[in-house]
Amino acid sequence: MKDPGLTRRGFVKQSLAAVTLPLPANTAGPETRLKIVCVGGHPDDPESGCGGTLARYAALGHSVTIVYLTRGERGIAGRSLDEAARIRSAECETACRILGAHAKFFGQTDGATEVTHAQVDAMTRLLGAENPDILFTHWPVDTHMDHQVASMLTIRSWMSLNTPSLYFFEVDLGSQTEGFLPNTYVDISTVVDQKKAALFAHVSQDGRGIWREHHEIMAQWRGREIGVAAAEAFIHLNRDHQGGDLPGL
Repeated sequence: MKDPGLTRRGFVKQSLAAVTLPLPANTAGPETRLKIVCVGGHPDDPESGCGGTLARYAALGHSVTIVYLTRGERGIAGRSLDEAARIRSAECETACRILGAHAKFFGQTDGATEVTHAQVDAMTRLLGAENPDILFTHWPVDTHMDHQVASMLTIRSWMSLNTPSLYFFEVDLGSQTEGFLPNTYVDISTVVDQKKAALFAHVSQDGRGIWREHHEIMAQWRGREIGVAAAEAFIHLNRDHQGGDLPGL
């Protein structure tokens, strides 16, 4: 960081202002250590949507936490909910170790998620305790209801917290995420292998197939949009943006 007098919040504003999100180049010291939190619907969603970005933050010494709304209980055919939850939770822990993140489980059930006042309050308490500087979650326009629920709980919590920046990620663009027009990109060329390994850890979900059929293509496509080998794309909401007059009025 070039300006030693820059505050932590100011650092976040400066480093995330550009269309291509420039992560700091040096290892974070105590005064610049950021708290990054990602909320995903199921095991493998955060890894798919922003695993490269999370890996880059962790490698620079920032604290990274992934909150899984569910444990993917209905994601393994022929297994009970409890059995699937144990298998997929272990896969999450492995993936998080690869990325340098910490895993937390919110406690809703795959395929039976809900947005209620009580659930919003619970997510707000969890995220408030984490006190993130940067928050990631699903784009709410998604064909999977669990993804929508994860997004809406995060949005409602964000509205009550002091977190300045919220970023939406994409998963399985076209088949799940819809209407996604990114305004922020992260070059993940140097951490593609980490993202792949984190996805591959989800053996029960054929993580290799997820990468090959969806996210390898998406990473290359987003990379082409900004002239790098691989990238992740986001839609950024910034509550510190003051705005201005609408164009043409």
